[in-house]
Amino acid sequence: MDRDQIIELQHAVGANPDGIWGPRSRSACQEHLRSLMPDPNPWPEPDHTELEKFYGDPWDNAPIVGMTAPSWMRLYNTDRKVRKIYCHEKVANSLLRALDAAYKVAPSVVNKYYGCHVDRNIRGGASPSLHAYGAAIDLSAISNRNKSAWPQESDMPLVVMEAFARQGWTPAGAFWGRDAMHFQATQPS
Repeated sequence: MDRDQIIELQHAVGANPDGIWGPRSRSACQEHLRSLMPDPNPWPEPDHTELEKFYGDPWDNAPIVGMTAPSWMRLYNTDRKVRKIYCHEKVANSLLRALDAAYKVAPSVVNKYYGCHVDRNIRGGASPSLHAYGAAIDLSAISNRNKSAWPQESDMPLVVMEAFARQGWTPAGAFWGRDAMHFQATQPS
């Protein structure tokens, strides 16, 4: 995002509109998103014990369901239609609601699907990824790359993060300051 877009974002989250995204802007954005989340938040804390208690063994694929993808969803930046999204049965309905709401405000971002359930550990780590639980989704990853700072180097719109926050999901870009393509069904840490 350029300086003017950051100023617009700062206005939207109630931060000082100086065009510099620092700790105060990030904190204001996190508070804004938390204010949209359901109370109580339906998702577990993002630690291994709570995740396993809520979702079960991440390597057990029994609770993974293949839900029909929205008709507008495409694989990566192609014209290939996504037929199924494989996710944990506990997140399926919430995920569809978040996707539908986000598509209404940012269709060209939300329609780029990069994956949900994948049996793997956290990148560079030994713990299971939220993708292994089927409780995370990646969208529009080309312009919101892993480890790219949000919003300085990424362009995930706040309105998409708001759509997921309303379902209690954590938008990584706002809460981690990076990985803006990633959304997970956990409480923010």
